[in-house]
Amino acid sequence: MNTRIRRAGIASLAILGVALAGCASATASPGAAGSLTELADDQKVEIVFESYNLANVGTWSDAINALLDEFMEENPNITVVGQPSASASTAASVQQQVLAGAAPDVAQLTFNELDFAATTLGAQNLTTLIGEEGLAEQFGGEYPVHERAKVLSDWEGATYGLPYVFSTPILWINEDLFEAAGLDPATVDLSTWDAVAAAAETITASSGTPSMSVSCVNTGGNWCMQGLFLSNGAQVLSEDRSTIGFGSDAAVDTVQTFRDMFDGGILTNEDTTTQYEAFAQGKTAIHINTSALQGAFMGGAQAGGWTLDARTLPAFGDKPVVPTNSGSMLAMFATDPAKQAASWALMQWMTSPRAYEVISTQIGYLPLRTTMTEGDGPLAEWVAQNPLVVPNLTQLDALQPWVSYPGDSYAQVDQVLATAIEESVFYGADVSATMTAAAERAQGLIE
Repeated sequence: MNTRIRRAGIASLAILGVALAGCASATASPGAAGSLTELADDQKVEIVFESYNLANVGTWSDAINALLDEFMEENPNITVVGQPSASASTAASVQQQVLAGAAPDVAQLTFNELDFAATTLGAQNLTTLIGEEGLAEQFGGEYPVHERAKVLSDWEGATYGLPYVFSTPILWINEDLFEAAGLDPATVDLSTWDAVAAAAETITASSGTPSMSVSCVNTGGNWCMQGLFLSNGAQVLSEDRSTIGFGSDAAVDTVQTFRDMFDGGILTNEDTTTQYEAFAQGKTAIHINTSALQGAFMGGAQAGGWTLDARTLPAFGDKPVVPTNSGSMLAMFATDPAKQAASWALMQWMTSPRAYEVISTQIGYLPLRTTMTEGDGPLAEWVAQNPLVVPNLTQLDALQPWVSYPGDSYAQVDQVLATAIEESVFYGADVSATMTAAAERAQGLIE
């Protein structure tokens, strides 16, 4: 399957955004204590939690449902209705429900939806509602949230969500296919993109088929592509958030790197789902994708009898690698005081050390409370037994946020970029002209 599959429904975000402009939560001066009220001991509340993880049947939904059940056992007066996202974009799903007057109380939103959530969708300002002291307590504790992680849901000096689950892009390899091509996976250099391309050329020459797939250059991979741009000195958006940057010389050079790989016959042309399924089935030697697929790849390796390994993202020459994160935050949309109290309790639970024990070991997401992996922490033994986690943890120290584009047309900007990259890499378009034109079109969408 090739990458000419396009996703529909993006334009509705801009249209409906106008109607939602009046729904955004008001900005108030934050205080130390916040305005959240507590539930009475005998007060029963039902809340709705919308999550795209619940739409992923199997590993993801099983883990999240288990945590919801455990929460309700410990909080018998709170009933949580788990609701899978009805759209590929949780923001679009929440948006429809807000307009219908029935928004979920808590929703899992991806970080590229932060601007839209804070300015248009109506996510609660947690700095005002919970207060600075409450947030500091939530982010602290015996296993504090990593400094780079706890600010990922901040918008213009206020917190609009709790960073929840996220991952970094990982270079996954099938050691057996390396060995079949005469490469020693223990010693082969995969530290730069040039070195990775050289290894892929050797494997492709041996197998007769493209040996590498890179989800970053396909629709749905913009979170990862942002890290590749940064690692090569480019930006998708200027620091003042006013200028699109993916038409720059550095951005063009980044895309050209993968065009050369495709022209050289080493890069597959497949959509992201086909890519990771092929890798899990042992068909591809090298695959760049989220660390959240670790569980799926471990299962595939075990079933197929091949050996899986993980490396950090390659560098562009001697430039520092700057990974960006995929993943999500938990945003609150409840307006009723009782539901807000119950929602906050759920949000605390889903980002607690206990939750990360389940989420990290069963799904493969990065534990944001990273000291859980150290010393006698609850995840230390698991990390020791699962060294595949180490590259993900290593990259956290250099992590840069997944940039959200300004305005209600953020999703269109993402699609403009994705289309330009795919046309440039896979379909013969002139890279410089295509990326420059895409940047100009995207600039018009954010102005």
